[in-house]
Amino acid sequence: MIGLIGKKIGMTRIFMKNGMAIPITVIQVEENRVTQVGILKKNGYRSVQVTSGIKKHKFLKNSEIGFFKKIVVDPGKILKEFKTNATNENYHIGQKIHLSFLSKFKRIDISSFSKGKGFCGTIKRWNFKAQDASHGNSLSHRVPGSIGQNQTPGRVFKGKKMAGHMGNKKVTMKKLEIIQIDEKKGLILVKGSVPGGTNCNLIIKPTV
Repeated sequence: MIGLIGKKIGMTRIFMKNGMAIPITVIQVEENRVTQVGILKKNGYRSVQVTSGIKKHKFLKNSEIGFFKKIVVDPGKILKEFKTNATNENYHIGQKIHLSFLSKFKRIDISSFSKGKGFCGTIKRWNFKAQDASHGNSLSHRVPGSIGQNQTPGRVFKGKKMAGHMGNKKVTMKKLEIIQIDEKKGLILVKGSVPGGTNCNLIIKPTV
């Protein structure tokens, strides 16, 4: 099943009729354009590739200029391919997919890259407990402690929870509830939070 490319605007809250406040994420979905249709005989699988937004000509690579010029479609900021099991006879290059595509669904899956935190220690990265602040503890308040083994096996096992790079990984939030869709403004309100920072690209797919 195909999806849409959106952009995270930010978070806010809305009040329901019973007075309950619900945190929501505002997502802007610009016009999505079909740039390629994968055929089972040629590609080995069926797919639909879409793009969103408008990318300025000075930021385009030579390969991108040639690709969009060949298919006669306005160059977009991002390309995304969606695999589908259904026949692609209903889709053609240059077709525009609007936000109304999601109006018949109640829940969606959203994928994006999480915020990068840089190099983090074990307390922030893995929620380790800190050591004593006093009672003889000197310069070892936030260290992970012993990580080695005995003479056998005499090494540190792979996958050990240690300090390192945190965030900036692809994360998918599943079964997010759609609160409201504004087709005129191109906005979709989703209950809860979604991965990524403000103005980051989101991949939106209906929940199977």
